[in-house]
Parts: sequence; C-alpha cells; structure tokens
Amino acid sequence: MRETVYLSLGSNIGDRQGHLREALERLNGLARVTAVSPFYETEPVEFTEQEWFVNCAAAIETVQTPEWLMSALLELERQMGRVRFEKKGPRTIDLDILLFGERVVNTPGLTIPHPGMATRRFVLAPLAEIAPEARHPVLKKTIRQLLAELPAGQPIIRLP
Repeated sequence: MRETVYLSLGSNIGDRQGHLREALERLNGLARVTAVSPFYETEPVEFTEQEWFVNCAAAIETVQTPEWLMSALLELERQMGRVRFEKKGPRTIDLDILLFGERVVNTPGLTIPHPGMATRRFVLAPLAEIAPEARHPVLKKTIRQLLAELPAGQPIIRLP
C-alpha cells in the first residue's frame, strides 16, 4: 500500500541549499517526491555552537516499510558525506522521518512520529507549508495547530 511520508531535511556545512537539492534529487530514486517546502535558514538548537542550518520539508510516497526507508535515508546521508562526530553536531545532510502515514513506530532504532517534531519551529514551519492539515497520530493535532502553539523564539528565516 502506498503511503505519504513527511521528511525533514537540513544542512549546515558547505553549500547548504545545494546539499538539500541534491538530497531531494536522490530521494526520487527511493520514492516519489510529491511536495517540497520553501527553504528556511534556522538557528541551531541544543548544540548551538555551530553554523545556522538550511531546512525544508518534503512529502514522498512509498510502498516501503518505515524501517526500510530509514535505512535508505541513513545510506543516502552516508553517500553525501555525513559523518557523525558528535550528537546534534554539524552535518552536510540530515534526513528525518517526521510522519509515516498514520503509523506509530517505537522500536530501538526508529521512532515515528519524530519525537522532537512538535516542539521545533524549524521542522513545523516548513512542514506547515506543504501539509498544514496533516495530523500528528499521537497528539491528535494538525501541523498548523502544533505550529501555532509554539512559544516565541527559535528564529527562522524563509529564504527567497
């Protein structure tokens, strides 16, 4: 069965926008990309002593399992030069599964919906551009509602 999956993409090393565009092109080899948000420049959170990110959200359609897709995304990150030196550290590309249809997955290697998405403006703002009415299957709220409930802060800039 074909399912809609929402992804978050980010980069803060080198040609950040170029890395996002390359990742989106490569995603077409894994699934059908159906929507891409505008790009946003975003301040890093948690580990803040690094360059700002460029982030976007993408919708894809796939017949694969969540585990298969996560494995493929990790391989795509590796092929694009991502090296995991430190948790939340700088990266050429970061690919996260936010929502996978209505599924809830909680295994040692994968959590869907993404556990931090509801508190991150850099995730919700781009996602709201392409899927404002998508519903978080655990919180039972739309992306638009989650974004509206965020406190002020987490500066982000929509890029032209």
